Amino acid sequence: MVGSSHEALHRIFQKDPAVLTKALQRVLHVPFPEPREIVAMNVDLTEIEPVERRVDTLMRAETDEGTYLLVVESQGKADDRKRGSWPYYLAYLYEKYRCEPVLIVVTQSSTTAKWASQPIRFGFRGWHSMTVRPLVLGPDNVPMITDEHWGEQDPSLSVFSAMTHGRGPQAPAILESLAAILKTVDPDTASAYAQFVDSCLTDSQAKQMWRDLMKTVQYFWRHPLAEQVREEGRVEGREEGREEGREACRRMVFLLLQSRRIPVSGTARARIEDCTDLGQLEAWAERAVHAANADELFTDERTSTKTRA
Repeated sequence: MVGSSHEALHRIFQKDPAVLTKALQRVLHVPFPEPREIVAMNVDLTEIEPVERRVDTLMRAETDEGTYLLVVESQGKADDRKRGSWPYYLAYLYEKYRCEPVLIVVTQSSTTAKWASQPIRFGFRGWHSMTVRPLVLGPDNVPMITDEHWGEQDPSLSVFSAMTHGRGPQAPAILESLAAILKTVDPDTASAYAQFVDSCLTDSQAKQMWRDLMKTVQYFWRHPLAEQVREEGRVEGREEGREEGREACRRMVFLLLQSRRIPVSGTARARIEDCTDLGQLEAWAERAVHAANADELFTDERTSTKTRA
């Protein structure tokens, strides 16, 4: 039995599916293709088991025109699974927060940028029930900032330029300009920016160039905590002051490795904890900013040993 108009208005299509296609074609005049078969499906859309879904970055922006959710996805290559994931993210966020979601895709690849910029459409030819149009930031539209005077007006955009164009032929000019620009930024921010750029440089020559620039200006050692470490370790005539400096430096090494999710073996940990040379601890802390693994902290020592042998 049909007990309400709500039920009747959709149950008729279960009874005679052809009515639905006729309504689309003859009433709405949309070019829906003639089906060979229509089969009724389970109407329960409840997810019994939770599915873990995470966006890369989500921010809420309050504007005079309303509140927006900015969904930022970092994309290395084309991935057709995103045709389902991205629309799901936007629909879920709107249902949960009742704010307009905006999808922004960031990439270092021109090919990936072209792929990501293509609208995701659901429906049939001539009529789309849903269209998702990502905003894409990539090497084709992010400016290459090689003029330090222009870049000083907006240091964060200069950093983003270096991160986006880290694979291109203009990388050396961009990095040299950025190194000069970071001198105008506070040490904490400069240190963070330097690590962001380092992580995005896939070309080995560009990465080495950037690390050499950072060693020259020593942004890490302008960090207030690092300055405190150096000061504590140089308190003349006070052994306990020197030991406080060594201990603070050891903590710095472990903290940097932990923040970069680099595992520390028992051997490496013991070596760092047993070291009493403040200069050596400082060198390890500086290397911990860029080291790919804990063993790279001790690279110079192994090289020196082989040379002496």
